[in-house]
Amino acid sequence: MNNAHTKEQYDEFMSQLLDTNATLDYFCDFEKINRNVNAVSIKLHQLNYLIGKEDMEAAIRQLWQENNNVFNVLDILIAVRRKDNKKSFDKNGDLKSISSFFDSPEGVIEFIEDTGLKEVFKNKQITNLVDYVFGVETGLDTNARKNRGGDIMEKTVARIFSKNAISYKKQVSSTDYVELSVLGVDLKRFDFVIETKTKTYFIEVNFYSSNGSKLNEVARSYSDIAPKINSISGFEFVWITDGKGWLSAKNKLEEAYNTIPSTYNLTNIVDFIKLIKE
Repeated sequence: MNNAHTKEQYDEFMSQLLDTNATLDYFCDFEKINRNVNAVSIKLHQLNYLIGKEDMEAAIRQLWQENNNVFNVLDILIAVRRKDNKKSFDKNGDLKSISSFFDSPEGVIEFIEDTGLKEVFKNKQITNLVDYVFGVETGLDTNARKNRGGDIMEKTVARIFSKNAISYKKQVSSTDYVELSVLGVDLKRFDFVIETKTKTYFIEVNFYSSNGSKLNEVARSYSDIAPKINSISGFEFVWITDGKGWLSAKNKLEEAYNTIPSTYNLTNIVDFIKLIKE
């Protein structure tokens, strides 16, 4: 079988891969951060009572009597989310979930003392726990950047289509086209579908700034899907991908590149735009 591209085309494609596709909204999702902080803000305001207290144990016991539920948010103060179910050894050497420390005033006292929060509170190194947790949430949000990379790639491609007055549909199910039964029983959702007078394009987009096993899986999957879609008259599979992460999986990418005729990156996507407009 003839390759879909030449070696020279592949080398040029690889030389065009970008370091990042980040826009400024990639770095922090402040809407989500605000939601997370607001969800615990009332309890954090009550926990502010502990700040500056010399007799921390007495203050904890007094607050426990007033409302012991306020301590349920203590885990976020050490950048741990309840859903992660993190565990730690207690002073007796027993392994227990961090959340279980908040089941008694003694557990709270142990938690605040052994994490170092006691001195932070006493010395007023934190003056407002709501503001502090906003900073913690901002830091934790950096873990979500990898997921946002894909979203930003979709927004970037959508913006390119719109700028060039190309109509498209987003997140289209394979079940919307009876012809795509060739894909088998597995349902497929395409990032974009563009319908022209002569052809319907099913488009997947992604961006990988770092390596990982997922790159090989994606390349393998699209190498399987593309020939099936392209075998249908008037249908074509299009893959728009970019990112230096592919340098770690360039052999698998080359195999896919030689299997999928319509493979583009953010540099040569202009060729796809010209093709659609012909």
